[in-house]
Amino acid sequence: MSLYPHERWAGGCIPIFFHWVLSSFLLVLGRYHWRTTQPPFKPSVVKRLLQGAAVVVALLCVSAWAIYQMTPSLLAHQLGFRPSQFAVRAQKGRLLTSDGIPLVADIYHPQHTAHTPTILIRIPLTRDFKNSFFSSMIGKMWAERGYTTVIQGTRGRFGSGGAFYPLLGERQDGIETLQWIAKQPWFDGHILTWGGSAFGHTQWAIADQTAPGPSALTVYFASTNFHDMFYPGGAFSLDSALSWAIRSHGARDQTDWPSADEVQQAANGFPLLDADRRATGADVSFFKDWVEHPDRDAFWEDIDGQDRLQSLKAPVLLMAGWYDPFLPTQLSDFTHIRQSGEPVVAGRSRLIIGPWTHASEVTFPDGRKAENFRRQSLAVSLPWFDENSGLATSPPTAHSPIRLFVMGKNEWRAEQEWPLARTQCVPYFLSSGGAANSAAGDGTLNALAPTAHEPTDSYTYYPLHPVPTAGGAMIGEAAGIVRQNDIEARRDVLVYTTPSLNQDVEVTGAISLILYVSTTAPNTDFTAKLVDVHPDGSAFNISEGILRRSYQEAPNPSAAEKVHEIHIELWPTSMVFFKRHRIRLEVSSSNFPRFDRNPNTGNMIASELNAISAQQTVRHGSEYPSRLVLPIIPAR
Repeated sequence: MSLYPHERWAGGCIPIFFHWVLSSFLLVLGRYHWRTTQPPFKPSVVKRLLQGAAVVVALLCVSAWAIYQMTPSLLAHQLGFRPSQFAVRAQKGRLLTSDGIPLVADIYHPQHTAHTPTILIRIPLTRDFKNSFFSSMIGKMWAERGYTTVIQGTRGRFGSGGAFYPLLGERQDGIETLQWIAKQPWFDGHILTWGGSAFGHTQWAIADQTAPGPSALTVYFASTNFHDMFYPGGAFSLDSALSWAIRSHGARDQTDWPSADEVQQAANGFPLLDADRRATGADVSFFKDWVEHPDRDAFWEDIDGQDRLQSLKAPVLLMAGWYDPFLPTQLSDFTHIRQSGEPVVAGRSRLIIGPWTHASEVTFPDGRKAENFRRQSLAVSLPWFDENSGLATSPPTAHSPIRLFVMGKNEWRAEQEWPLARTQCVPYFLSSGGAANSAAGDGTLNALAPTAHEPTDSYTYYPLHPVPTAGGAMIGEAAGIVRQNDIEARRDVLVYTTPSLNQDVEVTGAISLILYVSTTAPNTDFTAKLVDVHPDGSAFNISEGILRRSYQEAPNPSAAEKVHEIHIELWPTSMVFFKRHRIRLEVSSSNFPRFDRNPNTGNMIASELNAISAQQTVRHGSEYPSRLVLPIIPAR
């Protein structure tokens, strides 16, 4: 189309504006010509209304089309991108896999170019209006700046053939897609990848490929270790898995994530294996597979691969959220890349951690929303692509490898390493007079190590009356920051709190809890939650963790006296606890349905129909120094 020159004014909007003006002019001219060539008569009111409505509809259609065409340029302007350079040709692409499945792609190609870098997105979502509109906007936006953008549906999604089954099979399809791109006439040798969650998995599945292989990856809310995301501390991430299953179990995705009540109703009841049927009325094969494979086995090896990071040849931009379930495994990926990756890959990879849940924003206790994640994920894309594709017109700007959001102060900060080199791991020791049950109890957290024997704290864990989830790191609607005071009123929640702080305390890094416990159950859980207590007494969750393990001696009568040292890893965080606030620890045995309930029987949990109560005991004092270890960052 010759109306679109290589150099375009105003970010590419002049040709679109010209079309709008031309269309409006033709409509007005046509109506004027019609009126001047017709014999004079007075049309009926109905006819005049219909004629006016037709003109309005036509103008609205033209305006809608113009807005649609202008949106990529307007979006790019809002993101601070460089000006557009090219008109865009949209076309369909089709790859037939080695087993005969057609994979369909939308391709956005900059016109008047011979060879261009390619941006590859493999999308595991239904082709509906929302997804089609968003994909076309970003496809055109990148193509206007010199990239051929290939947005391909994975099996069973976005117009591609085959049956949808998340995570499995993406490696082979991804490799064949790389080979297909390498044969295209526009291919210049550079492939950039982009996307999060299941999109991110499609990138990790091909991250070790070369010639053709990725030149750079942009991965958010996904890691090389889906097993540990689903089974942190050995417990099943039920809310996340069930939300995913409810939304994506059919031939088409649901438009929105299920509500917290919908997930809760499905999670209630036994066995765990039938939660999908309670939610959807049908068996969801991938949900059942996740439930039936609690251990890392061949099923998870097919998904996660083996040591793909060892052979990574391209730098990675990782984006993570403090309230996202992938955070610990993403941090593990980044640390591994920085410590063991090839020097060029390690030196150029970056990490951004923001105040986000799974591709959404948290709401802070004061009611303010965090900055928009999707805007952030797009804003970093083009500079990253330019830096790694050869399209950068100037030397890349020096960047710190890490950019993280410090909650509380609510500010972004650049860092050089993870964990931070200046971290001081400070133990806070649990203490009580034997009545730490609920926030009204006598549990305390102290920086001084205990010097005397102390009475124990005990509670009964009833699997049929679990501690309900209130926020946290999940996929779906229930994630984020939530008031905890109702949870802390329960007798089956032990609460340990510091005195009012006399200065701000920053906690940034991994958090661990060492407990000395006893139980009457052969297999049970212990949970932990880090909480920020405001001066008015309101309490808000910062981080959580869980440990599921076997206690082989139980239910032997003497088992309740045997002491076990356990370690619970809580979610990493970056949070400033302000002066006059208090730091609080909750200890219990359930956080449901964030994690599935342990029925305490020692039988296979997936198919267990029965549950028994367990008497849980936490010890502290000089002999058993139970402690919460916080990564404190000294004030500068």
